[in-house]
Amino acid sequence: MTAGLEAVIKVGGSLSRGERLAALCQEIGRLGAWHHLLVVPGGGEFADTVRDHYRRYRLGETTAHRMALLAMDQYGCLLGDLVPGSSLVTDLLAARQVTAQGRVPVLLPASLLIRADPLPHSWQVTSDAIAAWVAGLVRAPQLILLKDVDGLFSADPARGEPATLLAQLSVEELAGHQGGVDGYLATVLASLEVETWVINGGHPERLAELLRGGRTLGTHITWRET
Repeated sequence: MTAGLEAVIKVGGSLSRGERLAALCQEIGRLGAWHHLLVVPGGGEFADTVRDHYRRYRLGETTAHRMALLAMDQYGCLLGDLVPGSSLVTDLLAARQVTAQGRVPVLLPASLLIRADPLPHSWQVTSDAIAAWVAGLVRAPQLILLKDVDGLFSADPARGEPATLLAQLSVEELAGHQGGVDGYLATVLASLEVETWVINGGHPERLAELLRGGRTLGTHITWRET
């Protein structure tokens, strides 16, 4: 167990497709001097390559699952180069040692997940559910999912449908929601006592505001009934 972590932060792979990732990583490095954080990478274009090969060669689910975990490791290496003063780690003891030094550990999760094998081998499971599982493992009180949108919406804005930003959802409500996060996230969160936020990583000041004051623009997923 890794004690003292304030938040697990998943940096979505979608953020690597624009020009905002470098600024976000600079802010994460700065915040790491004041907050004990653990970064879990998304998959991004590395995972997209796995999906392409999965379809092209009709790969088995376990093969694709392991390849997707390694895609997260690749994106993690990228983040490790962009977050100032960060350190790549493959286990939680090393993560604790890095945070104790006022620096940010970036978890390369493949070896940990392959060894523990806690989640289904399915495309329903992405880095969202994996980050939640890590948050439970380290008993972090907060999970922050950084994406390229402001949070979860009542409908898919990409389809031109009228959509309202959902300020708050319970885990039970999340289980019935479609879009924005992976299909297995609610299942993992149902067994945890962790406050979860989905916010736009393209606005690093929102991450700072959330860590400083406990609220920001985004979707708050609560484990307690309100």
